Amino acid sequence: MSGDILAVVFGYACHATTLSFYQWSGDYPGFAQLELERLYPGSTAMFFAGAGADQNPLPRRTVELARNYGFSLAGAVNTVMREPMQELSSSLTTVYSEVDLDYGRPLPGKDDLFEMMDGSSGYPVYIKRRANILLNQLEDGLSFMPAYPYPVQIWRIGEQALITLGGEVVVDYSLRLKEIFGKDIFVMAYANEMMGYIPSERVLREGGYEGSLSGINGIVINRPWASGTEERIISRIRELANQSGVSLTEED
Repeated sequence: MSGDILAVVFGYACHATTLSFYQWSGDYPGFAQLELERLYPGSTAMFFAGAGADQNPLPRRTVELARNYGFSLAGAVNTVMREPMQELSSSLTTVYSEVDLDYGRPLPGKDDLFEMMDGSSGYPVYIKRRANILLNQLEDGLSFMPAYPYPVQIWRIGEQALITLGGEVVVDYSLRLKEIFGKDIFVMAYANEMMGYIPSERVLREGGYEGSLSGINGIVINRPWASGTEERIISRIRELANQSGVSLTEED
């Protein structure tokens, strides 16, 4: 009621991977939080990661760069806060769903896993370690899920929509959702669950780490998700938007 700022919630679509050493650090988001809390004493600054799974800070690998990126981000947030902002009503609507995502190739069997673990296979160490874990699961009588229940959620705070997606989501999803719902929506990734990279159709075609090598929740297959994954996710978001009263700006 006094008009004091209690919290600042902000996000950015880029990996927090400026630094690579094994020490505690919030990377550039942490420096941005520190700066915003300095600018607004008594407030709590909270960062969320956007759909930046295929975005890295460059150049990187020094604390000074992480600090500079954080200050730059805090400056952008501060600029918005010093300008007239949209006041939201106090209503809250939340909707949640899961959409089954198919894998791009058959799941590995024991022979496949033995081959991956072989010293002459050429697979990197992390693949061999995952293969060993999965082999132990199969030998314990466990089985792999035939499809993955992917979490999708919408928060409607007043007139503001916040779309949350699980996993490391590539930037194409944010760009497309803003075409559908307007540029003012928030798209949050890494939400509710972390099962691996969520590539778009573009990234699936390109291949590379995010599209074919990262694996899903430890399942070792060369192409994590099937074609059509992006459309399934977007379609489910449309359904949730209809349930929560979030309007579309244009047909996709």
